[in-house]
Amino acid sequence: MSSSARRRCAIRFAANARLVSVTALVLLLAGCGFHLRGDVAYAFTTLYINSPSNQPFAADLKRALSGGSTEVVEAATTAQAILDIPAVVDDKQVLSLSGGGRAREYALTKRVTFALHDSQGRDWLPSGEIVIRRSYTFNESEVLAGEAEEAKLLKEMQSDAVQQILRRLQSAKNPA
Repeated sequence: MSSSARRRCAIRFAANARLVSVTALVLLLAGCGFHLRGDVAYAFTTLYINSPSNQPFAADLKRALSGGSTEVVEAATTAQAILDIPAVVDDKQVLSLSGGGRAREYALTKRVTFALHDSQGRDWLPSGEIVIRRSYTFNESEVLAGEAEEAKLLKEMQSDAVQQILRRLQSAKNPA
């Protein structure tokens, strides 16, 4: 066998090996149940979010719901379901102190209470509360960096809370 024939044979073997590897990977992913998230389906078509008007949490929730199959309406009378968010509370506590009595570590907590019901008062979901906690260390010589880290953590916590509420809304059942 000539060297060019061997080279062509090696190239075909490498191409076939890649094809077999890609096919095996696709079958492995398909077999484990992996799939893209896709569209979210809710049991209601219209939703009214009842929360204080200046609450950024409600704005983030409306933004997350927009573009899907559910329409966020401006009046509770036109909504199939009403999401009450009476309180979103951010809390900050000192976890540990330095030898000089200064705070070294903080714990941030975000609490979101919510309930989902229809205009007749029938519960679609029982009242619930989402609690998210994060901690971070603080250095007095880097105050601005600590404030930026705290703001970033609070924003991530809010995003996590919105996603948790969306997942709970998916499990809501029509009480009728």
